[in-house]
Amino acid sequence: MASPLSHPGFSHTGTEPRQALVIGAGLSGSAVAHSLAYRGWAVTVLDQAQGLGAGASGLPAGLAAPHVSPDDNVLSRITRAGVRATLQRADALLQSGTDWALTGVLEHNLAGKRRLPKADPGNSASANTSADNPHGMSTLASAAQIAAAGLPPETPALWHGQAGWIRPRQLVAAQLQTPGIEVLWGQTVHAIERRGALWTASNAQGQILGEAPLLVLASAFDSLALLSPLPGLTVPLKPLRGQISFGHMAALNAPQRQLLPPFPVNGHGSFISGVPAPDGQPGWFIGSTFERDCIQAPVRVQDHAANQLRLATLLPELGAAMHTQFAPELVQGWAGLRCTLPDRLPAVGPIDSQRLPGLWLCAGMGARGISLAVLCGELAAAWLNNEPLPLPPALVKHLSAERFVRT
Repeated sequence: MASPLSHPGFSHTGTEPRQALVIGAGLSGSAVAHSLAYRGWAVTVLDQAQGLGAGASGLPAGLAAPHVSPDDNVLSRITRAGVRATLQRADALLQSGTDWALTGVLEHNLAGKRRLPKADPGNSASANTSADNPHGMSTLASAAQIAAAGLPPETPALWHGQAGWIRPRQLVAAQLQTPGIEVLWGQTVHAIERRGALWTASNAQGQILGEAPLLVLASAFDSLALLSPLPGLTVPLKPLRGQISFGHMAALNAPQRQLLPPFPVNGHGSFISGVPAPDGQPGWFIGSTFERDCIQAPVRVQDHAANQLRLATLLPELGAAMHTQFAPELVQGWAGLRCTLPDRLPAVGPIDSQRLPGLWLCAGMGARGISLAVLCGELAAAWLNNEPLPLPPALVKHLSAERFVRT
């Protein structure tokens, strides 16, 4: 495997045009396209949908919040950087209060696994809020924060101050509006092939839909069908179906409203309220479910029941009060397919720089697309432009798509 710091798989010399073809116009594809176009690349994005939000990026609302672990593991450190990148992007491109909000997020530590890393008293840096310090983004929740969430005193909980909710569809739309990006909707890519110095994407009839020296696959689980015919590749992408349940704030009665926390709460799924629903009316949201190895994403009645139980576990008093909101005539649902990898980390960069130069991947975000896609797009673009990378080398190697190449 090539070093993840050696800029493998595609070397831009400055003489050839900086052109890229991105397959997939969701969170990952739009993030890569934005980061490249921002640096002066001409980017063509192909997507089989007729418009925004047809896939997992159509999630009505979700959270950008860090992952916390007692040993501050690789996933925790990467998601912490990812959340920072997402919040910066949201602040630059989106409307606060409508598209996103830096609310902070309370994490109900139900399983007892989300403990903060212990501060090192011998290291003065552990007492500050520097970029590498996990305590700079997450702390133990205060008694007032726990009470505001409607949880009993002494409930184990964390407070993520640098976190909040985002409407992914709005982020995708804003990123795709970057000058230099052309989006072609309704284009189903059937095959990819390297012809000379160019990668081509063609439909089932053999018609070329796009070509460029650099091809980035960012179509989540659909990327697997395009990779499978290529010799020697094994990228173990797996589908992950998730469903959320939601309803309108206007349908809540006064006692239910009084129990709503003033910020999102996660820990066993997540609960968000006061965020615009797909129809624009303020809504509440709970979810999501997790179903592995499912390649369809219908909305299911039984998953509403699962999300009702999820709310009752996460916020017991609110869950009991809101049981009537899960009646069939009130509750609504959204389901989508995410894409995950065995180590729960995304795959970014060249897939096989020796045999398939110019073919890159940005996929495998799992249920953390909001927190990771922007960072992964920036990583890919910095790599390609020989810029300093947005992560330390020790973390970059864990994201390299070439980690799956058989040697």
